[in-house]
This record gives sequence, structure tokens and C-alpha cells, in this order.
Amino acid sequence: MSETANTHGSRRPGGRTARTREAVLDAVSVELGEAGYAGLTMENVARRSGVHVTTVYRRWRSVEGLVVDLLTRLGTTQLPFPDTGALGDDLRDFARSIVALYESNATVRALIETVVAAATKNPRASEALHDFFADRNQRAAVIVERAVARGELARDTDGVEVISALAAPIYYRMLVSRRKIDTALADRAARATYTAAVNGAYRTET
Repeated sequence: MSETANTHGSRRPGGRTARTREAVLDAVSVELGEAGYAGLTMENVARRSGVHVTTVYRRWRSVEGLVVDLLTRLGTTQLPFPDTGALGDDLRDFARSIVALYESNATVRALIETVVAAATKNPRASEALHDFFADRNQRAAVIVERAVARGELARDTDGVEVISALAAPIYYRMLVSRRKIDTALADRAARATYTAAVNGAYRTET
């Protein structure tokens, strides 16, 4: 197998190392979707990616290392941050986009579930999980910043706390109670978060 093989048939920017990483992480994503975490092996990833197995072991060391790096890459992708002109609608649409992401993409859902499970034992997984959600919530807080600028919320409203509260019921149901997530859940979470926010629940000054 060639270390620089590209499974998509086109060169990616960033040089050989970047192309190798992309090929390997693409393979991890497919393997997770097909076999789940239990069936994920370094050898299968190497075979699917076209990257030599010794390279995979040298760079990622373990299956956990592969999964953590895949989560890191996922963190660079963007969910849409709605800008409807009304906070309640923005929260609803954003909550729906979170639900849609995990309902439509079994690989992404399996990845999050895997890293959550690994985080209890693996410091790298724990750190990656923390960084992923911290970055995602920080960027999504622009929804709240726009609402503050429009005068819908107090100036000292903590945007990260608002977004965390919005997403919490979705992740609780998906990862803890293991029940179905759907649009109705997203809408309830948005209504509750909106009501709490406009009533000052997430203000940093009391």
C-alpha cells in the first residue's frame, strides 16, 4: 500500500502529510459507519485508506487516537448559525439543525457516542470532547450576540450558556436516556431556552 494513496482520486492541499491524514480519517469515518467502534481496527483503516499500516500505527498509535483525530476534524465543520432576525426562531432552527445532523448521519452520531464513552478512561478523548463542544458553543453564541444587539436580551447575557442550555436536552436524550431525538424535542428545547434567556436566567450580573 502507498502512504500517499488518495481514495478520492484527487490531490488535497497541504502536502503529503495532509493527504495521508485525510485518507486515513475518511477511512475511519467509513469503518465506523459500517462496523461501529467494536469493529474498528488499525489494519482495516490502513487497508481502506491505502496508507501503510506502520504509518497508521506510528502517527495515531491506537484506535482511540484515530477516533480523537476524527473528532478534531469534525470540529472544523460548520453547522449553520441561523439569522432570521428573531431569537426564538434562531434557537429553534439551530436546535433542529443539531437533531438533523445526528439523525441523518449515523457516522457522526457513532463518533460522538464513541468519544463520550472513551472520555471516561482516555485523557486524550476527554480533552478532545471538551474542546469540540467548547469551540462549537463559542461559535454558535453569535446567535445570542445578534439578539443582544437587537435589544432582545440583556447586554450581559452569556451566549455560551444559552447555547449549552439549548443543546443539553438533545445530548441528554441521545447519549444518556438513549431515546429518539426529533424535531419536537428541538422545538421544546428552543422554547424553554428562549423563555429562560429573555427572563435573565443566563445573565452574568445579578
